[in-house]
Amino acid sequence: MYSPRVRSMTGFGRGVAEHARTRATVDVRAVNHRFLDLKLRGAAVPPAVEEAISARVRTVIERGAVAISIHIANEGTTTRIDTAAAGAAHVRLSELARTLGVSGPDLALVLAQPGVVNGDTREEPDATSVLAALDGALAQLSAMRDAEGQALARELALRFDELTQLRAQLEKLASEMPALIQRRLHERLRRLVAEEVEPARLAQEVAMLADRADVTEEMVRLASHLDQGRALLAGAGAVGRRLDFLVQEIGRELNTIGSKSTLAEISSLVVDAKAVLEKVREQVQNVE
Repeated sequence: MYSPRVRSMTGFGRGVAEHARTRATVDVRAVNHRFLDLKLRGAAVPPAVEEAISARVRTVIERGAVAISIHIANEGTTTRIDTAAAGAAHVRLSELARTLGVSGPDLALVLAQPGVVNGDTREEPDATSVLAALDGALAQLSAMRDAEGQALARELALRFDELTQLRAQLEKLASEMPALIQRRLHERLRRLVAEEVEPARLAQEVAMLADRADVTEEMVRLASHLDQGRALLAGAGAVGRRLDFLVQEIGRELNTIGSKSTLAEISSLVVDAKAVLEKVREQVQNVE
């Protein structure tokens, strides 16, 4: 079994913490992204706390779009209605309603106007509770990303094994290519000239065609790419970008093999390999 070092980029975590009459709830959601894209939402926190949040996230997450929602309940906070602001808002809205020929305004619309309902904060939210809740959310998120990463690693390993089997079949057919070319060319020439073909001339033509169809280098590189893929699955750190690069390289080798092929059997195997590689490509998009 592959270790949880391969991580998924998707996951969710929630943390709750209380300190100094402040209860903080932090939700962290992560989805696929080429780089680390961090966004804070919800309750406003001081710049120093924002920097601390960013630093802690970067120690856990290397790549992905991360949305952090912060909710703070402070016992030192009361809600106050500014009656003067409410009266002024009612007047403005009533004049607008008469101009437009509509009814209103109702109480909910008045209360929704800026400055009517105010939160009177007697003390700033405690940073300790926010960061403690963040730590809990990140721990939960990491556990989910690790579990999904294990599933991804197992799936990718199976696909690499499948590609390795197809490569072995391609290599076997490629090794038989010169003999097949010679047989086909000999039969074709005999039909055209209706006489025995000169062996030396036939050998020369076969060598030329076989050289054009030779895929030995492509097979060697393909085997190397598949070995590198397995090594990355067993390695540490964010491997998604390197896996994505390997997928491109494997696709390039398969395209070259297919373009050089004169055998329908090889072309069919290349198509099968590309179908498997597409599944690998889809899965790799989820790897950090």
